Amino acid sequence: MDLVTLITLKLTAQQVGTDRFGNRYYEERRARRGKPPRRYVRYNGMAEASKVPADWHGWLHHTESLPPPEGGYDKYEWQLEHQPNVTGTVNAHRPQGHILRGGKRSSSTGDYEPWKPF
Repeated sequence: MDLVTLITLKLTAQQVGTDRFGNRYYEERRARRGKPPRRYVRYNGMAEASKVPADWHGWLHHTESLPPPEGGYDKYEWQLEHQPNVTGTVNAHRPQGHILRGGKRSSSTGDYEPWKPF
């Protein structure tokens, strides 16, 4: 983030909290006429919207009026931890037959008919 943006953020907004990924969340000190105050996120590292956990997403989009509690909201046992988008990383899903997973796909079962141009 450039210096001008940091200075502007310091002068116009106050930090509300951080998440476990190191993202920082801010809210404008003064709301615009007839509108709620703007809310911002300063990403830790590359700016990627999928890095925002659901707890903070609700606050950013004014679904929640208060920021999430320090430890986050209670989770059900079936809920998984938030994970940012892993496309293009070593953790990305690679189905069987993917070139980075050996490139060998199982042979067709006979129900596949290749397209033949005229």
